[in-house]
Amino acid sequence: MSDISPCLDCGACCATFRVSFYWGEADSAPGGTVPDRLIEQVTPHLSCMRGTNQPQPRCVALMGEVGSSVRCTIYEQRSSTCREFPFHGENGLDSPECQRARVLHGLPPLPSNPRGPGQEPPVAA
Repeated sequence: MSDISPCLDCGACCATFRVSFYWGEADSAPGGTVPDRLIEQVTPHLSCMRGTNQPQPRCVALMGEVGSSVRCTIYEQRSSTCREFPFHGENGLDSPECQRARVLHGLPPLPSNPRGPGQEPPVAA
């Protein structure tokens, strides 16, 4: 597993949830960044990443094998939904959504964070 982030090996969230966001995040809108060719319209004001609006979702921007080695092909252009999704351990917090996605893909759960939010890590003596 990656020492930097478990997300670099996992990708389960990208193959579990619908990635919905405001249509104005499309690169055809002023200030938008998400490539239009990778977007599906859900409602007049809501878009999603292609591949995520189906019974067995998988984002078209996900490259690699879930649980092995993955990467987002549009990482710098990803939607606010992806930017705001908390990975397990981010800011010292557990992510139930991350753990649920891992289980759905047959991956073992990540270890729970031994400290609660706002608690400092132990100081070495």
